[in-house]
Amino acid sequence: MADGRTKEVERKKTDIPEDVFKRMFKSALEARKNAYAPYSHYRVGAALLTDGGKIYTGCNVENASYSVTNCAERTAFFSAVAAGEKRFSAIVIAGSPEGELTQLAWPCGVCRQVMREFCEPEHFWVFAAKSERDYEARLLKELLPDSFGPDNLI
Repeated sequence: MADGRTKEVERKKTDIPEDVFKRMFKSALEARKNAYAPYSHYRVGAALLTDGGKIYTGCNVENASYSVTNCAERTAFFSAVAAGEKRFSAIVIAGSPEGELTQLAWPCGVCRQVMREFCEPEHFWVFAAKSERDYEARLLKELLPDSFGPDNLI
């Protein structure tokens, strides 16, 4: 708000414990430091939680040809899958222009579709966070309604 007060956001109840969210947020911030964003200067870090409690991180990696740029969320998913993980509970995303976090960074459409490939939309939580206290959480089904996924092909 313009007068310096912070906006209170009604938080949804998630099944991710607060201490786990805080660990994920800190991991996303650390990953954000590694972002390669020489063109947009928009740095993003993500922390992905497996059903077994392990956290995988990712950062955005830009490319001069733009279309082969990889988002932080997909980097985290691809790292986890490469390590043999295929079941996930939540992701925390921290992104803004270089410097302090100034906005919530929601995943792009391609990242949402990658999430849908590996996650149950009714149970997978997506957190967009500016701090441990300033964040919003939504289920994947809210971010990608009426989605197309593996169950459509089986």
